[in-house]
Order: sequence, then C-alpha cells, then structure tokens
Amino acid sequence: MSSIETEPVSNPPTEKTRFSSRHLLALVALLWTVALNPIAGLLAGNSQAEVAVHFRTTQIAWFTLGGALLGTFLTPFAMKAAALYGKKRVMVAATVTGLLGDVIAAVATDYSTLLAGRIIAGAYGATVFIAYATARDIFPRRLVATASGVMAASIGLVGLGGPFLSAWLIDHHGFHGALWFLVVSTTVCLLLQILCVPESPVREAARRMDWIGGLLLGGGLTAIVYGIGEGSHWGWTSGKTLTWIGLGILAVLLFLPFESRAADPLLPLSLIKRRRVWTVFLTTSVANGATFAVGTVTMLLTLMPAIPTVSDGLGWSVTKSATVSSPISVLVIVTAVFAGKLARRFDTRLLLAVGGVLTTAGYGIASQLHTQIWHFVLMGLIAGPGMGLVVSVLPIMVIESVAPEEQALANGSQWLIQSVVQVIVSQLVFTVMAQGGTVMKGTQFYLDRGFANGFLLVAGACALGAVLVALIPKARRIDQVEAGQAA
Repeated sequence: MSSIETEPVSNPPTEKTRFSSRHLLALVALLWTVALNPIAGLLAGNSQAEVAVHFRTTQIAWFTLGGALLGTFLTPFAMKAAALYGKKRVMVAATVTGLLGDVIAAVATDYSTLLAGRIIAGAYGATVFIAYATARDIFPRRLVATASGVMAASIGLVGLGGPFLSAWLIDHHGFHGALWFLVVSTTVCLLLQILCVPESPVREAARRMDWIGGLLLGGGLTAIVYGIGEGSHWGWTSGKTLTWIGLGILAVLLFLPFESRAADPLLPLSLIKRRRVWTVFLTTSVANGATFAVGTVTMLLTLMPAIPTVSDGLGWSVTKSATVSSPISVLVIVTAVFAGKLARRFDTRLLLAVGGVLTTAGYGIASQLHTQIWHFVLMGLIAGPGMGLVVSVLPIMVIESVAPEEQALANGSQWLIQSVVQVIVSQLVFTVMAQGGTVMKGTQFYLDRGFANGFLLVAGACALGAVLVALIPKARRIDQVEAGQAA
C-alpha cells in the first residue's frame, strides 16, 4: 500500500453534531453531484419511448445505457487520479467532460450522434463514487453517515420532483427539451463543485498512474459491458457477443497478475481480497444494480402506447406516470435521510437485508399487479422503504470496511462492479420483455407477459442481493471509523 499524506483539519466543537454553513454548502454541491446521474437516467428513461419512435430504432437500450461504456472505462483511472491528485480536481474534470457530451446530444440530428453524446456524458458517472469518498474526508465523523444518507436520498428527490419536471419538458418541448435541461443541470453542478466543495486533504504519496493496469481493467470491463449490451441484438450465443465478452474477461484476468507485480498498482489486490471488502462490493452491487434496473420496466410499461396484439403499454402521459410514482419516491427519501441514524444503532448488514426483502416483495407483487394505479401505489409502499435502505446503506458499508486513504479506490471499485451488474440486469430485462413482443416500423413493443417477466427478473436479483448479505462479516460501526475530521 502506498503511503498516505494527510493535512490536519480543524474541528471546532460547534461542528461536532451539526452542519455548519460551509458544510451545508458542500453537502448541497455533493448532493447535486450524486443526483446528476439519476437525473440523466430519469430524463433518458422518460424520453426513450419518444426517442425510439422518432429515430425508428430497436437499439434504444443504448440511449439509457450508453454512458456506462465510457463511465466504466474511465472509472479505474478516475479512482486512482482522485487518490493521487485530489478528489475535487478529478470530479470537476469528469463533470466538464460530461457537459461536453450533454451539449453534443442536445444538438444531435441523428441517432448515432445522439448516442455519441450520451456516451461521452457518461464521464460524469465517475463523480458519484468520488462524491461519497469526499464526504468522508471533509465532514466530521459524526456527520459522515448523515451526509452519506442525505446524498443517497438524491435518488428519491429526483424520483419525486424529476418526473414532474421531465413531464413538463417532454410534454411541451419533446425529448430535446429534456436533453437541454441536462446541459443546464450539469453546468450548475460544475459551478457548485468549483465554488462549494473543498479539496480533500487525503493523498497518496506516490505520483504515478498505472496506465497499463487501467487499460486492462477499464478496457476489459467496457468490452464485457458492450458485449452484454449487444447480446440481445446479436444473439447471446453469436460469435460477436462471445468474442467481446471473452476478450473482456481475458483482459480482467490479465489485470490480476499484472497488478500483483506492479510497483504502484492501480488497485492493491490486498484491498479487494479482504472478506469484508469483496463481500460488501458483491452484495451491494447486486442489490443496487437490480434496484436501479426496475426503472427500465416501469418506464416502458407506463409510457409505451397500448396497441391491441402489438403493445400492452399503459400509454400514460409522463405527468400521470410521475404522479403515480410519487409514493415510492417519498418513501425512498424519508428512509434514506434517516439511514445514517439507523446505521449508528443497527448493524448495516441487517438494514441491507431488510431492504433486499422489501424490494423483492414489492417487485414480485408488481409482476402480477401492474395495470392499475393502486397496483403501483402498493408496489411503492413496499419497495420504497426497501430501495431507500439499499441505496443509502451502500456508501456507509463501504466506509465501515476501508481506511480513509482507501476510500476513493474502494468506492470506485464498488461502482465498477455495480455498473456491470446494472447493465447485465438491464439487458436481461430487455431480453425477457422482448420475448413474444413485436418490432413494428423499427420500434420494439412489449406484451403484458414481457413486463411481468421483467418485474420477476428484478425481484429475483433483489432476492439474490438479500441472500448474499449472509456472506458479509461484521465490521466497526460508522461512529467508530476514522474520518477526515475525527469528531
């Protein structure tokens, strides 16, 4: 492990249990940073039906998943650079690149250019794990869990207010309005990062980037994601699919012995070999990947048109869909905000398991009941608290598992695994939903049994996440871990 240099951080007594004004500003900036990805995902998800029809494409999956390609490739370099040169610097650089992609997508006049912009915009995917790592460094210890929970609640905040905003944008300005809003949101995010987030005092003493290791890990995982993403189009047993996935797996396997001999490794293998670390990475990635993938089913179900024998979508407006989904968003917010306090009283393994059970039950019920408004309310009442626990406990469990100097590497590694899992689950969802569906005028439509199977698949993945909790050994509580400010 490389030696670490840290700068002393003052800790006035008045900041021990409450946020100061500078902490609040930093929290707002980090909250916006974390929220930027679900904002983009929500707007893209609500726009995908219109985009698919407008461009007459069956490759609409990449409109929402394309950013995962560049995000996956850049994450190994971003997590190492954050440890070497500063988390804020890397976060700002990634956001600037993402802003460029947003602009390209907004001005695009063909689907290929639109996809290119969305892929480039995936660069700010790396800012999420950096934001959580930064929180540990700049907040007092007793506020780290609360800050992490509030940041995780961004998914609920976006889910509550975002649909109404996207409804107004899409219903009145089409998908182009949604794309231009992303440009504005990313610009605001960038300004908040520059003005309100202090640079983390935690550094690695080394000043060397492991470029070969990054290419092997980032390139390998990107090849796997791309192969899986095209699997439903090429065929899961086709030569192209197997070649991309096989080459990706080979690159990742080569990464392991290379890193074991590297003088300054990108990711110390001793970190991920720890049982507490790899079990937390695996379990939280499966649980979160499944939870986020459910949006693919619900958005297509509610927004796709109802066409007899062709499409069993509900044909709702974006506004109606947003109104119906409000209960789940409210419950996600409330649960996530209080997760920090719960983590100081209860074992986070228990909280994650409860979240997994609730999401499994909610989405399992939705597989059978998903045509009436009260069906979605029922799903929200059950799955909402579960999703709130899953998304908010994740960063806390990572903090409990590693030292401060390992935080950026740990968050980045978990984010990488989760990204791959999310793409796998999402593509499997598209595959099972398409069974028995119809392609008409270049657009894929889905039948009711496809939507039911999509919910069942997500529920099964959530159940797997809940079962995997049993593998995680006990660790120190969040109030006992070392943080950037010791109070």
